[in-house]
Amino acid sequence: MPHLSIVIPVYKAEDCLRELYQRLASSLLPITSDFEIVFIEDCGGDNSWSIVLELARLDNRVKGIQFSRNFGQHYGITAGLDHCDGDWVVVMDCDLQDRPEEIPRLYAKALNGYDVVLARRGLRNDPALKRFSSWLFYRIFSYLADMDYDAEVGNFRIISRKVVASFRGMREQLRFFGGLVSWMGFPTTSIEVRHDERFAGQTSYTFGKLWKLAGETIIAYSDKPLRLAVRVGFTISTLAFLYGGYIGYRAMFYSISITGWSSLIVSLYFLGGIIISILGILGVYLGKTFDEIKRRPLYIISNATFDDSHRKF
Repeated sequence: MPHLSIVIPVYKAEDCLRELYQRLASSLLPITSDFEIVFIEDCGGDNSWSIVLELARLDNRVKGIQFSRNFGQHYGITAGLDHCDGDWVVVMDCDLQDRPEEIPRLYAKALNGYDVVLARRGLRNDPALKRFSSWLFYRIFSYLADMDYDAEVGNFRIISRKVVASFRGMREQLRFFGGLVSWMGFPTTSIEVRHDERFAGQTSYTFGKLWKLAGETIIAYSDKPLRLAVRVGFTISTLAFLYGGYIGYRAMFYSISITGWSSLIVSLYFLGGIIISILGILGVYLGKTFDEIKRRPLYIISNATFDDSHRKF
C-alpha cells in the first residue's frame, strides 16, 4: 500500500500530462518514493489516454483509468478515490493551476492532526467572468445548501485514509466532492497556496456547465428550495387575502365599485407562474429521486492499466 496517492481527473489535457507527471515526481520524492499517481481520463476525445498509457509503461507508480464515456469531473474524482490505496490522498486538477509544488506543504499541515487540509487560492489566475461566476455559485450554494463553503477553495486538498473510506460509502448519483467532504465534518484546516495560470488549453467549465452543477448540487444537498417555495406560496396567499379584505372594506363602507380587469388578469398570470415554478421545483426533486432509485453505477470503466476487479462498491 503506497503512503501517498495523487488522484487527478483528466479531460482534454494532452498538452499538460507529461509536464504534470514530471513536476509531481519531483515534488513527491522529498516526501516519499512510495507514492502512486491515479489518472482518470474522462473521454475528452484527445490523446490524453495514450499519454497516460505511456506514463504507466515508464513508471509502475502511475495508474490509469478510462471511462466508457464522459461522466464529469466529480465522477472522475470518485473513481480515483475508489481505486487509490494511499494512506494520504491528494486530489487536484490536471491543468497545473493546482501546483504540485504545494503538496509538501499540504502534507506537512495534515501531519499536525488534520484529516482534511484545503488549498485556499489567495489570488486566482482565472478570467474575471469565471471568478465572478464561481464566487456567485458558492454564495448561492452556501445559502441554499445551508453549508458554509469557501469560494476560494477548489478540489485541491489532501485527505486521510479515514476520509476516503467514508467517501466511498456515499454513493448518491449527484456528486460534489467538496460538499461531500465538508458534510463529513472531519477535522479540517486550510493553507494559502499560489494559483497558476493554465499550462495549456482552455477551461472546460463553461458558464452554463457551472450553473448546471450549481442547480444539481443544491438539490442534492438541501431541501431549502422546497421550503422557500412554501414560504413564497404562503406570503402570496397572505398578501392576496389582505388585499381582498381591503377591496371588500372599501366596497362595503365607501361604496367604491370593484374594477380593474387588467390588474385581475395580471394577478392571475403572476400567481399561475408562481404555481408552475413551485410545481417545477417539486418535479426536479422527484426526478432526482427517481434517478437515485435506479441504483445505476456512478461510472463505467472502459480501460485500466491495472486489475482492480476485486474491489466492490
